[in-house]
Amino acid sequence: KLAKAIALSRIRNILDIAGSLWGLAFLWLLLATRAAAALAGWTERLLRRRWMQGLLFFAAFLVISTLASLPFDIIGHHYGRSYGISVQGWSGWAGDQAKALGLSILIGAPVLLLFNWIVRRWPRRYWLGLWIATLPLLVLGIFVSPLLEPIFNKFEPLSKNNAALVTDLEKVVARTGTNIPPDRMFLMKASLKTNGLNAYVSGLGATKRVVVWDTTAGRVPNDEVLFIFGHESGHYVLHHIPKILAGTAFSLFFVYWGCAALAGLLVSRFNFTWNL
Repeated sequence: KLAKAIALSRIRNILDIAGSLWGLAFLWLLLATRAAAALAGWTERLLRRRWMQGLLFFAAFLVISTLASLPFDIIGHHYGRSYGISVQGWSGWAGDQAKALGLSILIGAPVLLLFNWIVRRWPRRYWLGLWIATLPLLVLGIFVSPLLEPIFNKFEPLSKNNAALVTDLEKVVARTGTNIPPDRMFLMKASLKTNGLNAYVSGLGATKRVVVWDTTAGRVPNDEVLFIFGHESGHYVLHHIPKILAGTAFSLFFVYWGCAALAGLLVSRFNFTWNL
């Protein structure tokens, strides 16, 4: 089992690194082959209003990018199934991929349109505007994420079948001061997709909740579930979320600045070649 765990970890690391490098190469190819310019021209011929052109362009871009990364996702799911971690069939997996793409279009396309407007509005300092716009989006993402989880997994009140576990979890909640009432403790039907074990806390403020996978509740002793939950609660007790948000915000300031500088160099070098 240890050897298989090491092998699976190595496979996942290789896929992550290769997928990231391919993502950068794919973006370069979109520009270098003038495919991005052709896509922009197509949207302009099809629609009159600029904001509609932008929404269609970014929606198409997200679809194309998802299709480009699909082989890595397929390989990852294949190994998840062959190593006995995933029990989800290919049709269910494809359905989840389609849902994720739909969400990325529904949320991502308007956000990218907003970013594009900022670039046009402040062409010299747009990176600063993007950074400012990103900050509330980071907080909103944490707040909204629990509300989106039921799209992909089934949930039910934890007290329905595990009242004793709820009582034990309430003790940890009281000890840690995480302020999560029993009606925000849920059982997730993870066994429909995976053999993995997990229990976690997600959300922010009114959306903060406890989630225990059904692969964990009833299959391992309650004290082990409490151990996992205690670890996850520690992220809240030690204020990791605001610290991560602050660290991310600080880092993104320099990332956006650096990317804007690089983009300026690329435009000056390849403006004609890429038909920008």
